[in-house]
Parts: sequence; structure tokens; C-alpha cells
Amino acid sequence: MANILFDQQNPYGQQQPYYPSSSSVPNAPNLQFYSSDSAGYNAYNHRPSLEGNVGSGAGVGGIGGQTYGRIEGPWWYAFGTGGLEGEPPLLEELGINFSHIRDKSLTVLNPLQRVDARIMDDADLAGPLLFCFCFAMFLLISGKPQFGYIYGVALLGSTSMYALLNLMSETGIDAYRTASVLGYCLLPMVAMGALSVGVKLDGMIGYILSLLSVAWCTHSASAIFCAVLTMHDQRFLVAYPVALLYGCFGLLTVFNVGGVTKS
Repeated sequence: MANILFDQQNPYGQQQPYYPSSSSVPNAPNLQFYSSDSAGYNAYNHRPSLEGNVGSGAGVGGIGGQTYGRIEGPWWYAFGTGGLEGEPPLLEELGINFSHIRDKSLTVLNPLQRVDARIMDDADLAGPLLFCFCFAMFLLISGKPQFGYIYGVALLGSTSMYALLNLMSETGIDAYRTASVLGYCLLPMVAMGALSVGVKLDGMIGYILSLLSVAWCTHSASAIFCAVLTMHDQRFLVAYPVALLYGCFGLLTVFNVGGVTKS
């Protein structure tokens, strides 16, 4: 029978057994039970979280003797997800992946590149929302506050293209992926908005550049839609409504719809 000691510091007045480890007392079971007021310990004999064990629930140890990860690195890693083994970065959990945004942007900026049919398997709206915001900010700086028109045309155009593409294709496409493609292909129009900050586009040069940017956006969007939906024989049928949508953005870039003139 092992020697049993009792912890007299229990605030509830109940004596709890304490079994020393087998290294200190011969013939003692290799079990340790600590009172509930012992700092940094719980009822399941887990070490404090400062030593690296991370459990579920209370944050110290685990439930039923299970641990779910070990923090490797400085103590401040405990306040993020980057230090936990097998956990993705926080931005990736929020759907923001800068490498994917870069790859899709390069696909739009290179119209001669062959489009991968699986490029929109990981569709996101982080890049499209960023491009729409930058486009609106450039127009605002150039004296054209078009925020409401931009988001209204984008919403109406995405809904219309979603309906048309599902009527034309056999496989179909979801609204999230449709909005993602249209938003990424807005990138040439964002460049036009940046150009409008320093150059007046209400002239022949602005008209030509706007037509080129509309054609660029239409080519990229129709290529991606046809590659994803395998609609290569319907390229012009897809390009026509897409061109109408980007033509509206081109009109917002050239003309001052809001009625405010830059001084």
C-alpha cells in the first residue's frame, strides 16, 4: 500500500489524496492528484499552458486527458493561430489569400495566357471588393463620386450574369464564383480610374482608352467563364452581356454622372 499524504490547503475543508511519484517513494503508484486551488493545474494532471500544452475549453490542458496541440515559439504565439501546429493563418481562415489574389490578377492582366479551368475552384471576394473600392476611390479623387453607381451596377450585373450563365451552360455556376470572376476582371478598369486622376478622359483619347479597357475586361471574363463552364463554342454569346456590364463602368469612368466637378 502506498504512502498517502493529504493536502491541508483545500479551502473547502475536504482532504484530497496526494500520491507522490514513483521516483520519490518506492512502491507508490505513478499518479498525482492536486487540489483544485493549486495554481496552474486542473483535475486531470496537466501541466500549465506556459509549458506548451493546449487543451479544449478552458485553455489549460484538455478534457479527459486529451491534448490538441503544442505551442512552439515565444509566449506571444498563444494569442494567434500561427503558432499552433496544423492551424492555417488567420487571413486564410477569413478567405484572404494574397497568393491566390496575385495569381488571378496576373491571369487577368495577361490576356494571351491560356486560362486554367480550375482557376476559380477557390473563388473569393476579397480581391473583387478591393478592386471595386480602389476603383471608386480613384474616381472620387478625380471628382466623380460614384460609389453608389459602382456597387449598384456590380450587384445588378453579377445577378444578371449569374442567371444568364446558368441558362446557357449545362453544368451551371454559383453566384459567388460569378461575382468573383467579374470582380477580378475589373482590374483594367481600375487602371483607367487611376489614369483619370491626372488625365481628363472626356475626349477622344479617353474614349479610345475606355473602349480598350472594356475590350480587355470582356476578353478576360469571357475566357474565364468559358474555361470554367466548358462553353468554348459560346464565347461570343458570353462576351456580349459581359461587354455591356463593363461598358457601364467605362461610362462611369469617362463621364461625371454624380454632377460634382473637380476644381
